[in-house]
Amino acid sequence: MSNTESGIQTRQIITKAVTGKGRKFSQTTHSVQPPDNISSILGCWIINHQYDAARIGDAIEVTGSYDINIWFSQNRNTKTEVANQTVRYSVPVQLSYFDRNVRDGTTEVNAVATQPPNCIEATISGNGTVLVRVEKEFYVEMVGETKVNVVVEPGDDDWTDKVGVDDYGDDIDFEDLDPNLVIDDLDG
Repeated sequence: MSNTESGIQTRQIITKAVTGKGRKFSQTTHSVQPPDNISSILGCWIINHQYDAARIGDAIEVTGSYDINIWFSQNRNTKTEVANQTVRYSVPVQLSYFDRNVRDGTTEVNAVATQPPNCIEATISGNGTVLVRVEKEFYVEMVGETKVNVVVEPGDDDWTDKVGVDDYGDDIDFEDLDPNLVIDDLDG
């Protein structure tokens, strides 16, 4: 316990706490090369999203992958097919809050896709490739052990003096208790 100049007593406690957090929204355009002679795009979906996060210095890096599925028509809209491409990505998320007093080796990193990857536009370019614009957003948190200072309220509550005293402050004589006493189920 430490005393400050004003007479307030404090203690340092080591506890787990959120020691960093951040959020990042991003848009990316991918180029997918489907077979020749596409007439039109009928739909585009992002599936099989997987990701993980790790601390890199004072930031969190979210790495992952997803599949882009493009449903399209060919031969003047007489035949349909689906093109599939797996995309890998890396998104650095700067922390808007970061506590530098984290104890070494205690950091855990968590990431949540607050907006999973979603196709917002798919267009056929002049050279026949399909340009797919994808948006996504991540919220990241870093949890670690840190020290906090707590004010201690002065008082005379010494718990060692409370042994053998019931809720009303009366002394309990443990020798007078019946060791063979069995309490029946009061609910039954």
